[in-house]
Amino acid sequence: MAPSFDHLRDADVDEDDYDEDEIDISDLREKYEVQLDQGYDTFVVIDGLPEVNEEQKPKLVKFLLKKLNSVGKTTEDQVYMPMEDGKSMRFAFVEYASPAEAAAAVRQLDMVPLDKRHTLRVNKMADVDRYGREGRVDENYTPPKIEEFVEKEHLRSFLADPSGRGRDQFAMYRGDHVGVFWNNEKDAPENIVDRQHWTESFVQWSPLGTYLVSVHQQGVQLWGGASWSRQKRFAHPFVNMLDFSPNEKYVVTWSNRPISIPEEGHPQLSVDEDGKNYVIWDLETNKPLRSFANLDTPTTTDASGAKQPPKFPWPAFKWSSDDKYVARMTQGSSISVYELPRMTLLDKTTIKVEGVMDFEWAPATPQREGVKQYEQLFCFWTPEIGSNPAKVGLMSIPSKQIIRSLNLFSVTDAKLHWQSDATYLSVKVDRHSKSKKSQATTLEIFRIKEKGVPVEVVDTIKDTVINFAWEPKGDRFVIITTPEPTGPTAVAPKTSVAFFCPEKAKGSAVGNFKHLRTLEKKNSNAIYWSPRGRFVVVAAVANQQSADLEFYDLDFEGEKPESDKDLTANLQLMNIADHYGMTDIQWDPSGRFVASWASVWKHTMENGYHIYDFRGELLREDAVEKFRQWLWRPRPATLLSKEEQKQIRKNLREYSKVFEQEDAERGASADLAVVEARRRLLDEWLAWRESVEEELEDERLARGLPKPEEVEAKEAENGEEQVIEEIVEEVLEESEEIVP
Repeated sequence: MAPSFDHLRDADVDEDDYDEDEIDISDLREKYEVQLDQGYDTFVVIDGLPEVNEEQKPKLVKFLLKKLNSVGKTTEDQVYMPMEDGKSMRFAFVEYASPAEAAAAVRQLDMVPLDKRHTLRVNKMADVDRYGREGRVDENYTPPKIEEFVEKEHLRSFLADPSGRGRDQFAMYRGDHVGVFWNNEKDAPENIVDRQHWTESFVQWSPLGTYLVSVHQQGVQLWGGASWSRQKRFAHPFVNMLDFSPNEKYVVTWSNRPISIPEEGHPQLSVDEDGKNYVIWDLETNKPLRSFANLDTPTTTDASGAKQPPKFPWPAFKWSSDDKYVARMTQGSSISVYELPRMTLLDKTTIKVEGVMDFEWAPATPQREGVKQYEQLFCFWTPEIGSNPAKVGLMSIPSKQIIRSLNLFSVTDAKLHWQSDATYLSVKVDRHSKSKKSQATTLEIFRIKEKGVPVEVVDTIKDTVINFAWEPKGDRFVIITTPEPTGPTAVAPKTSVAFFCPEKAKGSAVGNFKHLRTLEKKNSNAIYWSPRGRFVVVAAVANQQSADLEFYDLDFEGEKPESDKDLTANLQLMNIADHYGMTDIQWDPSGRFVASWASVWKHTMENGYHIYDFRGELLREDAVEKFRQWLWRPRPATLLSKEEQKQIRKNLREYSKVFEQEDAERGASADLAVVEARRRLLDEWLAWRESVEEELEDERLARGLPKPEEVEAKEAENGEEQVIEEIVEEVLEESEEIVP
């Protein structure tokens, strides 16, 4: 925090040893000074200043210039502070050298603390003139009308399942309808809301499940609450993608079309956003914090030296785990870290990293041994440049100190994989041979929480790793490898699935990572861990040769093989399911259910969804025409302490008995409902038959026809042949099941 103006010493403002008044800059002033008749674009109005007298005024101006010159260039002569009765009026007019500097002052200095008791409010002079000209502001003060308090809906009411079963919700987009449902396992999902044309392109949940996002040509809308009313609106036209910060404080929207501000203005955006592609919004205020244009993405080369088309980076802006920073990479040169919500560069400078190819924030606030001060971490990697080796670095923010680096050689590519608790960082390094004809992969695993951040190398992998996934909140991982180079081929190559886990160690220490098992000759290409860990699905997604989902348990409670006695896992294949044409897979937040679906966005064959339990048992299968999206609704982190969670696990068997009884009663009531429905249908049919027979009898009497039995007796007397049919029912099998 800046020192209070009241306690400011002269030494704090007298930085220069020379007197500016002695410097003759009249020729420069005459050349560059902006004339008033040219407009007010270079002027800003500063509000929120302390009240001072004539004696204190020069001291305040010098103190204020420290802030003003941080975003542009101005001097003491260009700061006009009106006085009345010997006291300042708590605002000032400031002239900058250019309209761009004035705009930067409004963007970066507004709401910035001047000292402990005063906060600056900065506006453009042109805006003051535009909105405050004569006739627009009433000269007579009218007290504001205080609207009656209206209680808002609870945006997390979905956490209280009305059935008491702790069900999860999901959104389904099919045809032109978007619906939100409760998951009912084997039964049909219970619809909560279903609307036609709710979105024009796709839907998306916010990270904590508070909002459902719909995307339209005019912008983005956020829906929530029990009534599913519109909660927020961000008028960024033609949005293609959006990304929330982890704690839902901010969101960035991107459109491939640059923003065009019409002459009559825009309801949420200003001329500063004109020509930009990205807008970062504050969810609380619904206002844009800053906008950015697209960056040119340089072309890259593969191991053979062939040029590769540029890849569009998404997300282009990446958030720190606590929403305090957002960063953007300029590929090959730098990383810009911005402080939120002011959106100013950290220390007013970008971080120069020559050749930088990618970076990733730690997904949780790290807790390094021996480090007590606050920090966030991000990792980055740079390729080999000339005689310099490739490098992986770990940087601490806000200090910008590199706490660990690692040199690498013969590197073709690298991928950065954080473990969910920021306990480990795995760098998947694809290395080429000297001839560059063959390729293999090594894993460089950084142990973040251990002193000095040691690095463990897993170099027993002979093939190329095409997929890697850490166990959430755990220390095991799964990889998929292939002996053939990846790329577009007519037939996808066979793959191998390998499981790794630490060795057992004394106390709370984690042993070295060891190979557990490899399953060969697979078609798998995707890994999906349960959000609770332990269970993992390895699948062949969007694969024409196979559509298998393999469900594994890494803590199987059965007998453990002798070879795995010293390892922290017991692998067991629980089930293999099949879903032809599936394009996506997702676990629900509780880790109890898995949904797979075939989207019409990828193909038009057998679109629909399957729901499995965590063991791989198929619970429900629905074919849905023009099925597009399935999205489980995320849940916020639990409010229970670790001790409370431990107590629940301890008493889990008692809770299970209650839940099993409820499930049995619900199943019995469902069976009873089916029997009653069938009995009702039978009664309706019998009543209908009786009414028809009465109508036939009335018609027979009206026409004077004999009764059917009289006709049959007459035919028998005349010797006519009579055919008698007998229906015999035979019971083939009978079983009895006792439901507890």
